[in-house]
Parts: sequence; C-alpha cells; structure tokens
Amino acid sequence: MIHFHVITLFPESIEPYLTSSILGRAQRKSGRPKRGERSKIRISFYDPKDFVYPDRGPGAAKHKRLPRVDDRPYGGGPGMVLEPTAILRAVEKALKKANRKKPEVIFFATDGKQFDESMARALSRKRDVVLVCGRYEGVDARVQKILKAKKVSIGPYVLTGGELPAAMLIDAVSRFVPGVLGKTASLESSRIASPDVYTRPEVLTWKGKRYKVPKVLLSGHHAAINEWKKSRKSGG
Repeated sequence: MIHFHVITLFPESIEPYLTSSILGRAQRKSGRPKRGERSKIRISFYDPKDFVYPDRGPGAAKHKRLPRVDDRPYGGGPGMVLEPTAILRAVEKALKKANRKKPEVIFFATDGKQFDESMARALSRKRDVVLVCGRYEGVDARVQKILKAKKVSIGPYVLTGGELPAAMLIDAVSRFVPGVLGKTASLESSRIASPDVYTRPEVLTWKGKRYKVPKVLLSGHHAAINEWKKSRKSGG
C-alpha cells in the first residue's frame, strides 16, 4: 500500500475527486474482505491551520485571533506568502505517521522537474509520499530547503494552488499500484491504445448526420485492429 500525505489549507477542494470512482475503491476494502486484504492506497490530509499555536504572537489567545498561516513577503510585492512554521509542523506530523523507509517529500514549484509517467511509475514503489501544496504567492522557500523536498512541476503554467497538482499526481501514481486498476492491460503503456475509442451504437445519428464506427473495429480481425490502433496512436 502507498500512503499519500497531503499538506493543504483546502482539503475540501480535492477530497471529493480522490474519494470517487477508482481512487475511492482503492481506499476501501471490499464488502467481504479476504484475510490479509487491505486498501491499495491511503490518503491523509494535514491542514497547516491546525498547527498554528495560540502563542504565535502577543495577545493572540486573549483576542481569539483566527490562526494565520500567511504573511507579507519580505522585499515587497503583491499577495501573501505561507509562513514556514505551520507547514513544517504539518509535514512533521505526516512523517511521524510514515513508514520507516524514507518517504518522498514533494514540493510543487514551477521550476521543478516535469512530472511524467516515468516519475509516476517510480513514485508508485514508495510507501509514503508527502505532497506540499502551496497557495497565494507560494510557500516560504526555506521549507523546501529544510525538508530537502523534491521540486516537481506539472506543466509550464501557474495555478492558484497546489491542490490540483496533488490530485493529478495521486491519480497518475495510483494507476501503477498493483490492484488499483481492474486489469493491468488498462495501463496505456502496456497495451496497444488509440486516442479514438468507440462503443454502441454502431451508427450514431446526430442532428441529421450519421457517424459510423470504423469498419476495421467491427471486423473481428485482431491483427488489422491492432495495426489501425498503432496508426492512430502515431497520428497516421
């Protein structure tokens, strides 16, 4: 089993997706679990706001101030930066729950290594993966240095937070965990796949036009079908 530890201010933003469909089933045992059967993946959330202590500043407890995890950036500039202490405490809690083997700590950043299928496959062999999700203008850079976290980017663009990258990474990695997918053939890398797929009806009529399934897919000729899929996959 692989355990994902997600450090985020907004767990509710991605929890519904991560508990639905295939990922949801992977976290649940079957109705009548066999002896020794267990979940394929586990996902835990750690909200940094829960790790801000009332003695953070003079008079904080007395005036019942709400927990603050952000502050103005040194050197000026727009927006707010997530302060390091609460994030580090949240990660520390996650690491205490982790397996003895060294967990992978990932820090989402635009200048990180591009996330791809080979990285997903490698991460699927880990027992614990800690994902630090930034917000606003980002996380204090010292957090990444202290944790010696691996910087990862999901693409050449900027999002409002690290929650979507975390969900994408969990989804991609989980597909390589044995037992998560119904069949290993569902992995695109292990089968002849085409970007175009079809199902019933054989002839689709839509607004007066007829759209047919390619004849080769109805032929039952597996060699010809595989050749067609290869040609579509290569853009032919």
